Amino acid sequence: MERGVLGTAILAIGIALAGFLAGNGLARARSSDRFVTVKGISEREVRADLVIWPLRIVAADDDLGRAHTQIQSSVRRILTFLAVQQIDTSQAELQDFSVSDAAVNQYGGGTQVGSRYVIRQTVVVRSANPDRVLSASQRIGELVSAGVVLSSGGEYGSGGPTFIFTKLNELKPPMIAEATGRAREAAEQFARDSRSTLGGIRRANQGVFEILPRDQAPGISEGSQIVKTVRVVSTVEHFLKD
Repeated sequence: MERGVLGTAILAIGIALAGFLAGNGLARARSSDRFVTVKGISEREVRADLVIWPLRIVAADDDLGRAHTQIQSSVRRILTFLAVQQIDTSQAELQDFSVSDAAVNQYGGGTQVGSRYVIRQTVVVRSANPDRVLSASQRIGELVSAGVVLSSGGEYGSGGPTFIFTKLNELKPPMIAEATGRAREAAEQFARDSRSTLGGIRRANQGVFEILPRDQAPGISEGSQIVKTVRVVSTVEHFLKD
């Protein structure tokens, strides 16, 4: 009889202990599911350190030789203009030379409109002095006054200078550290507001670096601005404890 009572008591204690352990394990599992997702932003204002400036010239004439002479004259005037603006002309390349013959391209026997020959060429300036090129581009009217016929469009976009920032890799480590730190500050604030304790990192995403125009307005591209904004947004998940 006593053995039966003792066995029943041991069984009851075992069930209670198992229930306690199971409940405690469930509580731990639920606690581990509590986390907060926060974002941290880091920004830097930078200046371009490289510029590419395509100058597209065009000449039209019924005589191919005269059209070619006009193109050669325009190239010389552009190189002279660059030298006056203290831009290294050795960094200027001649590209995209093309000749169009209206007589060959004419279809259906219609009447030819305009000059027969049209020659196009691009002078591409590549410089590590963006400020000097920017200043020169603002005086482009001097080339027009000198008789240089410029055209827009083509492989390099609208024809103005394209400003490039090449030192992004130097900024990545400190910016990631700053963005991650700001994300943790946001998580700590949330933990205080919710009367919780901040735990370790559950998951982290350093984010994608973006180079944006400093003046973000419709129609303004990043490449057209010499001053830019570098931005990264890091996303971090932190565990929360009661």
